[in-house]
Amino acid sequence: MTAAPALEAVDLTRRYQLEGVAVEALRGVSLSIGQGEFAAIIGPSGSGKSTLMHLLGCLDRPTSGQLRVNGVEMSHLTDTQLAELRNKTIGFVFQSFHLLARTTALENVALPLVYRGVGKAERRHRARAALESVGLGHRMEHRPSQMSGGEQQRVAIARALVGRPKVLLADEPTGNLDTRNGAEVMGMLDRLNSERGVAVVLVTHEPEVAEHARRQIHVRDGLIELDTAAEGRGA
Repeated sequence: MTAAPALEAVDLTRRYQLEGVAVEALRGVSLSIGQGEFAAIIGPSGSGKSTLMHLLGCLDRPTSGQLRVNGVEMSHLTDTQLAELRNKTIGFVFQSFHLLARTTALENVALPLVYRGVGKAERRHRARAALESVGLGHRMEHRPSQMSGGEQQRVAIARALVGRPKVLLADEPTGNLDTRNGAEVMGMLDRLNSERGVAVVLVTHEPEVAEHARRQIHVRDGLIELDTAAEGRGA
């Protein structure tokens, strides 16, 4: 039996009201991200790429269209059910890290497991393993202010992975990093995809970052203008 796509969007639209004016951030986007795929969504500022990522990550609801995560239709779920699905299925990595300033790396990484009701000993065990997997076994008791930007982003990746997600969404993950740290983070995402089979969807405006992905989806004015997967099928 063929596995359902990790993410599947059908004719998604998203319309906002800004000071009484309707703004169409997405105007009918359809795409499918396979299990274990590595795709980059690329476009300039205002293209709709971050809106698309928020919809794919179930952080927002579309104005119209369908979204399925591992075959589950999102429109029928309550907000509580959506939150549970996000926690169990999707990991997030953001440009600004979003770490809790007053807690240690270990506590930051363990946090998603608190919402799952995982016991303290198991949370700490899994958080340690996640930090070790990103090369930060020696920084577990450090707080974000005691770490470099590259280390903070690696903590964020460990936090995204601790719940063993099917999909990892990374929104401009190298945006606040220098070239060396950015390259290390991208190498880490590539290894997670190839070695663990986690589907990775990377959102970026930088072509050189998008090149790390095996598929590039170019978004402009709320529409997909190029999808290299479609090019491959037509070859």
